Amino acid sequence: MKITSRFSVAVHTLLAIHTFGGEYKTTSEFIASSVNVNPVIIRRTLGSLKEAGIVEVKAGSGGATIIKPLRDISLLDVYKAVDSVEDDGLFNFHDNPNPACPVGRNIHAVLDGHLFDAQLAMERELQKVTFAELVEDLGRHLK
Repeated sequence: MKITSRFSVAVHTLLAIHTFGGEYKTTSEFIASSVNVNPVIIRRTLGSLKEAGIVEVKAGSGGATIIKPLRDISLLDVYKAVDSVEDDGLFNFHDNPNPACPVGRNIHAVLDGHLFDAQLAMERELQKVTFAELVEDLGRHLK
C-alpha cells in the first residue's frame, strides 16, 4: 500500500513555486522540469491546489503563485487537496471476505477500527507540519 505520488508532487510543486516564483514564471513546464514529470501532471496538480484555495494560476504562461499564507498550509491540506487516497480511506480492504468463515465474517469488526485510528494518527501528523516549516527546512539544505 502506498499513498499516490500526487502528494509528493504537490509538495514539490508548492516548494518550487515558493523558491523560484520571485525570479521565474512558475509555469507548469518550469515546475515539471524540477519535479521531472510531464507538465500535464503539474497542470492537474495545480488545478487541485487551485480548487483547494492554495494557489492561483494565471492562464497562458502567467505561472502559479501561492495565495495562502505558508503558515496556514499544512501537509494535510495538500494531502486532501490532491486526493492522495481513495474516498473510502487510506487502507484498502479486500472486497469479499467469506461470510461463511468465522474470520471472514468478523474481519471488519476486528480490523476496521485499528485501520481508522492509524489513518487518523497519520493525518494528525500531517496537520502539524506547515509549509512555513518546509520552506525553512529547504533553506537549511540549500546552504
